[in-house]
Amino acid sequence: MRAGSRVLAARLVNQSRIVALVVAAGLFMENMDQTVIATSLPPMAADLGTDPVTLKLAFTSYLLSLAVFIPISGWTADRIGARKVFQLAMIVFTLGSIGCGLSGSLLALVLFRMVQGIGGAMMVPVARLIILRLTPRHELLSALTYLTVPGVIGPVIGPPLGGFITTYWHWRWIFWINVPVCLLGVVLAYILLPEVKGEGRDRLDWRGFLLSSLALCALLFGITLLGRSEAATAWTVPLLLVGALAGWAYVRHARSAAHPILDLSLFAYPTFSSGVMGGAFFRVGIGAAPFLLPLMLQIGFGLNPFQSGSLTFAAAAGAMAMKLTANPILSRFGFRRVLTANGLISALFMAATALFTTGTPHAIIFVVLLVGGFLRSLQFTALNAITFAEVPDARLSPATSLASVAQQLSSSLGVAFAAIVLEASQALHGGGPLTVGDFAIGFVVLAAVSALSVPVHAGLRPEAGSEMIARPHGS
Repeated sequence: MRAGSRVLAARLVNQSRIVALVVAAGLFMENMDQTVIATSLPPMAADLGTDPVTLKLAFTSYLLSLAVFIPISGWTADRIGARKVFQLAMIVFTLGSIGCGLSGSLLALVLFRMVQGIGGAMMVPVARLIILRLTPRHELLSALTYLTVPGVIGPVIGPPLGGFITTYWHWRWIFWINVPVCLLGVVLAYILLPEVKGEGRDRLDWRGFLLSSLALCALLFGITLLGRSEAATAWTVPLLLVGALAGWAYVRHARSAAHPILDLSLFAYPTFSSGVMGGAFFRVGIGAAPFLLPLMLQIGFGLNPFQSGSLTFAAAAGAMAMKLTANPILSRFGFRRVLTANGLISALFMAATALFTTGTPHAIIFVVLLVGGFLRSLQFTALNAITFAEVPDARLSPATSLASVAQQLSSSLGVAFAAIVLEASQALHGGGPLTVGDFAIGFVVLAAVSALSVPVHAGLRPEAGSEMIARPHGS
């Protein structure tokens, strides 16, 4: 019996690894797309007749679309089947990519970025849901780590590839390179992915979906318009007011709904609350780095996109190196120690970016970004695991949706907040061109926001999340 159990466990682990490799094709495409765009912002802005900071809309529109449509991903996967939804999501994402490559205006780019977001909203949470449902709880951290290794290759390749394409070819091709990756992912999903369905008995909470969507859209666009032209700023207060009222209405609705689209009762689990709330602070600060860093290197330091990308990929390289060490580190120190100590050190490394000058050797910049990427990736891996430590299997689908919405919303707020800090600093010296000092202020402020995650995680029990760490046989 014991030998049979070991064989079955080995088969489950191997299956989860195969599934992880397949769904990683989607993660690769999305992650590479994000970093490629970040490297190409100044040339894109010049081609579309706008300024680079305004192209924050290319970030926030995509992330907002993710946040709006992620809540229905779990319900759709339960009803239709996770494999079908994953394949359809990859196709929608690629159609949006083609549209972005054909865009001739900022408005068109923003709209097609939202189409990409719809695909991404279904792709990433459904991929994670497949892993959560097929993997034994004690192997979950290893499976999530195994899943993200191929996905991290995207950010490693993205900056130098995007910089090379933009510098020596044209920025539009950074979107069209998604097509072959999508086709490969769709075929592999059809051949190798098992069909995973839930009971699918719950009706979709349409009222909650509309209220939460209105709240997220109004609040985020209201924040994004801060600091722009007077005409744009005039919309800020009405949008923030509408968003606040819609959010309040949703909270009231969620308390009485049988199956709310965003189940706020999940915050009763301490590890879920710590992972989502602490992770939100961390992502608001750290999530702005892919937006700020390429702009500083190109606008402030005068590097071309290829030179910029050749430096910024260091952070992703550090992240990939971390993936193979996450389990031993968390096993040795525990989630609470890692999340508190590593969260603070990660914030300090982000603040150290403010010390870069045009005279800083590129080797030093590379090393700082490499170590910072390692630390941030360790934090993200720990957050992704601790969030689901206490969530029962029957509630994994709503928990995945709510956690993913919080992740995307906090990343969107990070980009919007970074732009506000840049614009405010720029206004203080008379509204001239952005300077290296403006970016330095941005990095320090956002590092301080990231550090706010530390006291949130300090409230965890010392043994919190221990069930998520795979132990050696016999220990």
